[in-house]
Amino acid sequence: MTPAPAPPVTWPAGKRAAASFTFDVDAESAVLSTHPQAADRMSLMSHQSYGPLVGVPRLLRMLERHGVRATFFVPGWTARRHPGTVRAVVAAGHEIAHHGYLHEPLTGTDAATEASFLDKGLDALEEVAGVRPVGYRAPMWEITHRSPGLLADRGFLYDSSLMDADTPYELAVPGGRSLVEVPVQWALDDWEQYCYLPDISGTGLIESPRKALEIWTLEFEAMRKEGGCFVLTTHPFLSGRPSRAAALEELVERVAGCADTWLAPLADVARHTRSLALPPRVVDRPDPQL
Repeated sequence: MTPAPAPPVTWPAGKRAAASFTFDVDAESAVLSTHPQAADRMSLMSHQSYGPLVGVPRLLRMLERHGVRATFFVPGWTARRHPGTVRAVVAAGHEIAHHGYLHEPLTGTDAATEASFLDKGLDALEEVAGVRPVGYRAPMWEITHRSPGLLADRGFLYDSSLMDADTPYELAVPGGRSLVEVPVQWALDDWEQYCYLPDISGTGLIESPRKALEIWTLEFEAMRKEGGCFVLTTHPFLSGRPSRAAALEELVERVAGCADTWLAPLADVARHTRSLALPPRVVDRPDPQL
């Protein structure tokens, strides 16, 4: 099948573009999922726990100062390890969305295993936060071709893991169903700017928050002109650090001050997209032998 681009999207109240700030509260799970032996590395684990212990409270205060509601993607394991932090996010009026159980990579898993990650995460978020999320983001943004069907089976409204459009769209799901897809991209992720975990991730080159702010601001302004949906992904154990949080606040203030941009959590963006009754797009597996 020849791929087709996503159709145009109109935004509420005549807005020109949309934007959403999202936070992946991975904490220790981002490391433990692939390096369980790292649980013995006390310093490394403390680097990860900075997110829920210090970063999230700082970011919640920042969002409150600007009256911005955001989306927090939370692995079920993180909810059980740091329940007070997750409940504080809910109490502040932000969206809680699903991000796996132990931030497990999906590549190479079978359907039953992937389903178990979804179900364990749902159970943990409902148990700890009292919410049943409508949104999902795959760990490392790596969904499989079966993921949309598993999500639709469980009543999810949207996914935010794919990268093939500037606007949300209806993703076709087997059985005549669809799932709203809210695209992301690597340039709008703080991992590439800030993350260094010895023997785990990164090169040791940690960028200045000024550079990150410049990249993200340029992309926001360009996306705004295009009428697209700007989705920034940050991690509290990275962007929750003082100078980085200060730079992020500059961007939040800038976006919130744009009268022509609708700033909302991803669930609101997805519900609006669903209300447009867009024709679903088929995103199929390419044939290497074509």
